[in-house]
This record gives sequence, C-alpha cells and structure tokens, in this order.
Amino acid sequence: MSERLALPRHGEEIVRHFQATCAAAGLKVTPQRLAIYRELVQAEDHPSAEMLFGRLRPAMPSLSLDTVYRTLATLEKNRLIQRVQTVQPQTRYEADISRHHHFICRCCARVVDFAWPALDQLTMPAEVDLFGQVLSHTVTVTGICQACRTTAANGPAIKENEPCQPH
Repeated sequence: MSERLALPRHGEEIVRHFQATCAAAGLKVTPQRLAIYRELVQAEDHPSAEMLFGRLRPAMPSLSLDTVYRTLATLEKNRLIQRVQTVQPQTRYEADISRHHHFICRCCARVVDFAWPALDQLTMPAEVDLFGQVLSHTVTVTGICQACRTTAANGPAIKENEPCQPH
C-alpha cells in the first residue's frame, strides 16, 4: 500500500516539522527557506519558482528570484521537496514527498495528485533492471481536466496534440 506523508498544514506545526527536518539534514533554517517551504506545504497547485516568488515577494521585499531557485535546489537536494515533471517549460514543486502520481491538464496546466496503490505494487520489467538501478518511479498522466472539458463542451471537441483554451 502507498502511504501518504501527512504534512503539517498550519503555523507552528510547519515550523517544527521544517526545523526538525533541516536539523537532521544539517541545514540552517533561514526566513527565506521557511517561507518557501511553508508556501509549498500550503499550496495545492504545485507552484513554480516564479509563482513562489510572486506570492512571497510582497511580504519579503528583499527576496530575489535567484534566492528562490537556490532554496528550491537545496530543499530538493535534501529531500524536503520534490520537483513535478510537467510538459510546461517551468519546473513545478511540491512538499509532499510520499509516493504518489500526477494528473496534468494540458489546457490549463493544473497538476493534481492521486494515489495508485495497484501500480505501486507492480514489479519493474526485467529490462529496466538491465539498464540500471531504479531509485523511484512515478506516473504522470496528461489529459484535460473537468473544468476545461466543460469549457470545451461549448466549442469544438479537443483532439490530441491540438491547442485548447483553458477554463
């Protein structure tokens, strides 16, 4: 069975969790790191570095986009967060590092987490073992979310590899 990591979502719980995880990894807890991590924990949209910068800059005027990128790289390297592979040019991030998969709408770029325990229990094909050692695996499903499908229902049908209008 796949178990989801229960991340704290509010206030002091986030701070305590982050401080303990940083201490175990030998990282300093800086205001920037804490703010970025807190935003990732609370965000449900798997934000990019640019999105995080836009959200945090009003409260932290000295924050730079470079600091956001460096912080995300540090947090990812220390397994506090993970990147979400999308078809968009901007990398997206999340604080949920438990085993799960993603549905990505190719119209609006919305990313939604889902669990797939049956898939997680499958054994890798033998040819994968011949290629190398598997450290992790996730599935990314691309499609069109219900909101975009509803919008498209009023227009022409959406076909594979054709552009569509986000909701």
